[in-house]
Amino acid sequence: MNRVEIGLWQLELRAKKCVEALRKNGFDAEYLPGPAEVRERVLRECGKANSIGFGGSMTVAELGIHDALRESGKKLFDHGRVPQGEKAAARLGQLTCDLFLTSTNAVTLTGVLVNLDMNGNRTNAMTFGPKKILVVAGAQKVVADVEAAVGRIKTFVAPRNTKRLHLKTPCAVTGFCEDCNSPQRICRVYSMIERKPPHSDITVLLCGEPMGL
Repeated sequence: MNRVEIGLWQLELRAKKCVEALRKNGFDAEYLPGPAEVRERVLRECGKANSIGFGGSMTVAELGIHDALRESGKKLFDHGRVPQGEKAAARLGQLTCDLFLTSTNAVTLTGVLVNLDMNGNRTNAMTFGPKKILVVAGAQKVVADVEAAVGRIKTFVAPRNTKRLHLKTPCAVTGFCEDCNSPQRICRVYSMIERKPPHSDITVLLCGEPMGL
């Protein structure tokens, strides 16, 4: 086995173990080997919905779901694709849609979802409102525990997102968390979902290959 094959072998094992833990915590969880299988699974779920919300996830964006549904006649709520004046309405639509598509910044081997909540909308959308929620994550996001999940967010997720969003923070310059007091600091609120919330329908799709940040 070469370096890539060994890495994918380990990601597959970790993802499958994580799926078992998520199921024990009440989530519907599925392992899918690659992005093509994930895309097919997500589009199949989209076929059942009339309104679909997008949570600003690069993982979901990589799948090309929005473009695939553009001419479908479905209502699509994506605050990243509308003018500033329409973002509030798009976020509201995400809270009341039939299907909400999002990702998670980290998921632990004990089946806990941990997120950096940059605007407060993702946590609400993942626990209240939408009839169905699909959480899509690449296996590189699987970590040992909550402490490691927060470490992953500070080390990888926050600096990369500040660079992606063209924010003026120290980590957007250095690539490292500087524990700053910048007005545009995005690591202010963290959310943790340890068990599937009552009256919610959440399915976690774990891909055996890296996806997103």
